[in-house]
Amino acid sequence: MSVCGEAVGAGSLPSELVVHIFSFLAGPDRLRASAACSHWRECLFYPALWPRLRLSLRVSPAERPRLEFLMRKCGWFVRELRVQFAADNYPSGGGAVAAAAGEGAAAVGDGEAPPLCPRWLELLRTYLELVLCVLSSVRNNRNLQKLSLFGDISILQQHGSISNTYLGKVDPDGKKIKQIQQLFEEILGNSRQLKWLSCGFMLQIVTPTSLSSLSNPIANTMEHLSLLDNHIPGNTTLITAVELERFVNLRSLALDFCDFTAEMARVLADSNHVPLHRLSLLVHSVSIMHKSLDSMPEDENWKALTRNSTNLRVYIMAFDVKSDDMLRILKPSIPLERIHFDSYITCVSGAVVDLISRQYDKFLTHFILMNDVIDMSGFPDLSDNRNEDPLVLLAWRCTRLSLLAVHGYTVWAHNLIAIARLRGSDLKVLEVTEESIDFDQGELADQDVDPVHNLIEQVSLGLGRPWHAVMDIELLSVFTEPTRHFYREMQSFSEGI
Repeated sequence: MSVCGEAVGAGSLPSELVVHIFSFLAGPDRLRASAACSHWRECLFYPALWPRLRLSLRVSPAERPRLEFLMRKCGWFVRELRVQFAADNYPSGGGAVAAAAGEGAAAVGDGEAPPLCPRWLELLRTYLELVLCVLSSVRNNRNLQKLSLFGDISILQQHGSISNTYLGKVDPDGKKIKQIQQLFEEILGNSRQLKWLSCGFMLQIVTPTSLSSLSNPIANTMEHLSLLDNHIPGNTTLITAVELERFVNLRSLALDFCDFTAEMARVLADSNHVPLHRLSLLVHSVSIMHKSLDSMPEDENWKALTRNSTNLRVYIMAFDVKSDDMLRILKPSIPLERIHFDSYITCVSGAVVDLISRQYDKFLTHFILMNDVIDMSGFPDLSDNRNEDPLVLLAWRCTRLSLLAVHGYTVWAHNLIAIARLRGSDLKVLEVTEESIDFDQGELADQDVDPVHNLIEQVSLGLGRPWHAVMDIELLSVFTEPTRHFYREMQSFSEGI
């Protein structure tokens, strides 16, 4: 160009070359580079540069214009779309709701939902608008291969489900909810290459009829299906065993445990179905309350399923589930690889931990035990009235254990040392909060040894690496955002085939 006497500069580069240079940049850097000139901005949204789009959106009105711009540019051609609606800007704690409930207590009758403050209602309204923006942008995208939507409204859920009373205030005629559901069905109906569909904790986006919008060829070739939604009223299920028969090519599946019936296990065990590799199940006290466990798979159903799917591994997340119910759910033939307990009211018993260590010693790799109690003065002790601590037995029996995280349960210092010595460097993650660790009187009485320093030293020696207790629980999403943690882990668990 210089030899020919033409002007030479960044703006003179051919579009093909600009696109090639952009392909080496991360997403945020591409966006910054596009501000250089109009020519570069035109090159920025070349489809080859955006095969996948992963967004974490704050539920804020300020996000909407940026989201609309990005989705307008990429929504029609993106092949993989993952969207998380983050709750980090929600009002902290329940002060707003509690205050609103307190002020209006005289006007609220029994069985009525307490009023939400204007800030909460505005967030709910914004949430619906952002969902509409995302779905309307990809409604006609026939190249979409992966769609993953996660709606983090768990903070609102701590004060009960988002009832129709609350939705009625921001969506009086239910038009937005209906539009969201229709758009979701349009996306499924228009899809021609969809292999991965994941929808978790999205407010009333999936209905029991949504999957019927998928054509048989797409349903027959779907490889992953995830439908997790504890906002569905009553005993409604999002998928039936009859509907599941169309999904003959599923490699991974994630459902509410109460929706995963013995009949579904029989469908997946059929020789016409390809072997299932990953199964993630959400056990929620709310679901158990409204739905019966009578239809859950029995041990013979699990045996049949594992005969057809020899590499099957299961991931279970249990929210506030009673120990008696867990003892019913945990059948011996489940190939359980990961289990995560999260409690606010109901604590896990030592009997449940002992059962897990005995039945799943050949499979278990991840064990998370969380009790988000308000009273920090006394944590439940799993080793009460037992000769051996259940967590120590878990570390001894489960030779593949690589992750152990505990908060809200008493972990005795000498038992923590024993766990580190038993599993050694194979225990890649050992996260125990400082307030969960306790010392017996003998350790505290020894004036020559600092018990905390000795614990850190001995656990570090056992693991073969430096170790410290978790000092700030807010830094760990597994403790502070269990729903998001489960969804993220479920995604990587399902992809790790």
